[in-house]
Amino acid sequence: MLALGGIAGPALAQERVKDLPLAFDSRERIAKPDLSAVPRLRFLTTVDFPPFNFIDQSGRLSGFHVDLAREICRVLEIQPKCQIQAMTFEELQPALNDRQGEVVMAGIAVTEELRRSFAFSRPFLQLPARFAANRAAFPSVPTIKTLLSRPVGVVAGTTHEAMLKAFFPGQATQSFADRAALLSALKQGQVASVFSDSLQLAFWTTGSEAAGCCTLVGDAYLSQRFLGEGLSLMTRKDDPDLTQALDHALLDLSRTGRLNEIYLRYFPTGIY
Repeated sequence: MLALGGIAGPALAQERVKDLPLAFDSRERIAKPDLSAVPRLRFLTTVDFPPFNFIDQSGRLSGFHVDLAREICRVLEIQPKCQIQAMTFEELQPALNDRQGEVVMAGIAVTEELRRSFAFSRPFLQLPARFAANRAAFPSVPTIKTLLSRPVGVVAGTTHEAMLKAFFPGQATQSFADRAALLSALKQGQVASVFSDSLQLAFWTTGSEAAGCCTLVGDAYLSQRFLGEGLSLMTRKDDPDLTQALDHALLDLSRTGRLNEIYLRYFPTGIY
């Protein structure tokens, strides 16, 4: 366990954004509840979801979620009471129910089923979709227009396949069984471009596996209908003051730019 004493529109609406979208309306006001009587604020997370949570070279738990938890505690002025505990993903919900912690911060997708049992903060990060192209497949710098002149690769049966067909009706596609097959085909030039999760594509295109073969093209695409509400903090329903306090802190971090600073620290190439 690590102590943290230190530091949407219509469902189908298409948005193109280059920077981290603001998580809140900057004119909004969310009061900060009195947490002086709270004995502890423990964040529950995992260790195997880089760059959100991972063990660094010194053996310390690090990542976007860890730094965000520290900043939340700073804004709420309860750093001495803050802790973070890592466990397996499967243990998170039972641990929250058993009061082993107060907040789950681990990229859990918000669903109607979960909302019946837990409360959620406002989303603090949305995970968009993007196009990526094989550089050799195009004589000049590819654009969305040139990409769409050829079949676009997608993983069959996924939300990204459905989203592509909804956003670009009639677009020819080439389906693949899984993400590994999709990216292998893109690298080898068997398909000129793909449409998939922006986070995964951003790290793959800049990583050693891609070997410089491919590049992201155009801006990001957001859709709550297909991609969900985004990453939120999960709490117990019997603690509404804590949920409000988390929203207050996230609003403050969004308004002051600190949320964007943490984002750029772990996503320097950007996912938007």
